[in-house]
Amino acid sequence: MEQKKRWMMFIIALAVIFSCIPMRAEAQGVSAQSAILMEQSSGRILFEKDAFTKRRIASITKIMTAIIAIESGKMNDTVTVSSRAVRTEGSSVYLKEGEKIKLRDLVYGLMLRSGNDAAVAIAEHVGGSVEGFVFLMNQKALEIGMKNTHFANPHGLDDSEDHYSTAYDMALLMRYAMQNKEFRKISGTKTYRAPNPDEKWDRIWRNKNKLLTNLYEYCTGGKTGYTKKAKRTLVTTASKEGLNLIAVTLNAPDDWNDHISMYEYGFDHYVVAKINSKKMGRKVDDRFYRYHIQATRDLRYPVTDKEMKKLRLHVQLIRPKKQWKKDQELVPKIVGKATLYLNGEAVDEVPLLYKPSLRQTSKDAAELVWKQVFFLGVGGNG
Repeated sequence: MEQKKRWMMFIIALAVIFSCIPMRAEAQGVSAQSAILMEQSSGRILFEKDAFTKRRIASITKIMTAIIAIESGKMNDTVTVSSRAVRTEGSSVYLKEGEKIKLRDLVYGLMLRSGNDAAVAIAEHVGGSVEGFVFLMNQKALEIGMKNTHFANPHGLDDSEDHYSTAYDMALLMRYAMQNKEFRKISGTKTYRAPNPDEKWDRIWRNKNKLLTNLYEYCTGGKTGYTKKAKRTLVTTASKEGLNLIAVTLNAPDDWNDHISMYEYGFDHYVVAKINSKKMGRKVDDRFYRYHIQATRDLRYPVTDKEMKKLRLHVQLIRPKKQWKKDQELVPKIVGKATLYLNGEAVDEVPLLYKPSLRQTSKDAAELVWKQVFFLGVGGNG
């Protein structure tokens, strides 16, 4: 009986010890009401917590404001600051009415210092009015696929009940924005110097994103947010060893640690499976196509070590016609497609091109996946 008690005490002690070990990137380890971790190139969700619930988003709204400004082609324009912009409440870069400033400088002030005055100045210049710009914001949201989002202003202030999004939709927005080279540069800038025509010194703006400036070495950019109703909101990006991630938290008391925890989970558990575009067709058995097939890009998908073994590559090709063998000019540019499958589900797909000059130069690097070739029923042999 005494021995049984000792065993029970030992088991209880172990339970206490293990209960003290932090649960990284699991729902109970994330302070946010809503959170998501997404891989950039594929859009695969690596972790989520209530990511599809509509919530207030505060100043991460400005990601949309910034990308619309960048895509407008007006970044070199000179903007005259209006009285409406100057009177905007909340965080500010302290613009002056009538001041003339480059749109590019306003976008830096928007992203680094979260200037609400900059947001209104941008909206008026790019959209003709704040209301016109908000229309552009909602139009872009539909294009991106942000189905549970509606914008009522360019800055995220709590001046409307009709301004909301979800963690998932904001990840979609950041994924879209990060495809733009100039946005990536601005988002990842730690300090920016902007001219100040009315003073002897320039404005120097330091990014509010502490993950980027000093907390997390792999952070590549992002946007902070806070209002009394939305609480703390945060969107960031991070890259390590070829894995590019997006993290979003809404209403998160401990957002910096939430993002670090999610990123560490992602980097610890996922790698990018990659099949080189130039090497994809080297094991095609058909004599006509052998060494002449090249994909338009690499196939890529984030997977765990266990999932790596479950990847399958299917190659589909048009059956060659007799006249193609006599005249390669008759071969269509696109002759098929390569599809990557995980657990029977297609996760990435690329067109395959016919390249008459391709030759085998090195060992195929895609041997980790099984390849199966099918001919598409197009044209027959005639």
